[in-house]
Amino acid sequence: MPSRLRNALLALGSAVAAVALFGAPSVAVAASPEYIPGSDGAGDPYFPLAGNGGTDVVHYDLDLDYTPAPPEPAPLEGRLDGVATIDLIPTQDLSRFNLDLRGLTATEVTVAGKPATFTQTSNELVITPTKKVKAGKKTQVVVTYGGTTTQPTDIEGALYGWVTTRDGAMVVSEPDGSATWFPVNDHPTDKSTYSFEITVPEGLVAVANGLPSGPATTVDGKTTWYWDAPDPMAAYLATASVGDYVVNEYVAANGTPIFDAVDPARLGDPSASLALTSDMLVFFEGLYGPYPFNSYGAIVDDDTVGYALETQTRSFFSRTAREGTVAHELAHQWMGDHVSPNRWADIWLNEGWATYSQWMWAEHRGVDTAQAAFDDYLAIPADDEEWALVVADPGPLGLFLNPVYDRGAATLHALRVEIGDDAFFELTQTWVERFGGGTASTADFIALSEEVSGQELETFFDVWLYTPEKPVIW
Repeated sequence: MPSRLRNALLALGSAVAAVALFGAPSVAVAASPEYIPGSDGAGDPYFPLAGNGGTDVVHYDLDLDYTPAPPEPAPLEGRLDGVATIDLIPTQDLSRFNLDLRGLTATEVTVAGKPATFTQTSNELVITPTKKVKAGKKTQVVVTYGGTTTQPTDIEGALYGWVTTRDGAMVVSEPDGSATWFPVNDHPTDKSTYSFEITVPEGLVAVANGLPSGPATTVDGKTTWYWDAPDPMAAYLATASVGDYVVNEYVAANGTPIFDAVDPARLGDPSASLALTSDMLVFFEGLYGPYPFNSYGAIVDDDTVGYALETQTRSFFSRTAREGTVAHELAHQWMGDHVSPNRWADIWLNEGWATYSQWMWAEHRGVDTAQAAFDDYLAIPADDEEWALVVADPGPLGLFLNPVYDRGAATLHALRVEIGDDAFFELTQTWVERFGGGTASTADFIALSEEVSGQELETFFDVWLYTPEKPVIW
């Protein structure tokens, strides 16, 4: 007899004897499950209230109705009304949970088809369902909301989120601006799929991630555009930009559908650079593996945002799209979008890789070599403030400073020289294969570099990523 069963029978015999001597024991009542509130942040020290705990969002369906700002001299204010249908899976037994929402007002919330009570602060929508929510059970949350849109700014004062324009809106949300246009778990660690129905005044074009899911429909002077983005996406990479765009659709050499939307005022400037997209896709597939998404393209607007962003499948460019920037944002589709930062301190993995991809593309084009770009960077004097930033922990105000980009790229080139081309390019593809569709950290990258190369690289990465000095020996 197995010992576990034998011991159980002996215990049963002892219990029977005890009942005979002392009477039946009292029956313990099983404790009811403990339902607790989800946290109001995802635990990122740079942005403590970004994202939320206790839920994993699977899908967002965003039904948006937008009216742009009227002509000058009226205030630069639009009107956005939306219904967000959110499929989520609780990761704990929840008494209530949060979504990020800023600048817009929720007017109705349902959970599993039943009205829920809710409160709203400047950054958080706190939802208390009628019936507590069980961990692991897929639940649908519907939030009706709306309000006036303006031109929100991030922690550094740069325009981001739903940026109102006279002819539409630019939607660029890194790092935590998605909450300015829909209720969201706004942190890269919670990737989701998306679908969009965007209604705008007739004559305007609404462009989102992925591919059109059907033809646009026009009723009573308003046109609704339908988009589907079936690949997991961090919230800051979602877009739903609106404008008087000229659309160009074609299929790239690798078979990827391309959808470009360009403001008429900017048609001539980016055309030569955007025409290289097909060649770039083939080049970067050779470095990083198959293109990871169902489509690609660009949005070029005549706006005042002043920067580009790798919005997933549809990169955004402000006013112009130069060749190096086009290469940079396309490379991000692998490095930043498919493999996203686990915490915002890991941003160098986005920007370092994209910048190094720029260097390699320039070498491919015969413009300059990656080694020459590296040498130029190392020529910066040791007392320059360029070397004062800890690249792997730049702080919330340092996310987009130059060293995150250029020292990040130089780190990768130095690593390539250290471990050799064979190991380096095996590392690039293994990185995408292992972490694609999710997130990864600097620690993950260091560990994989050592695994692939067979070398101990602690000193190397300490010098390049964690020491606020110019690297001399590594």
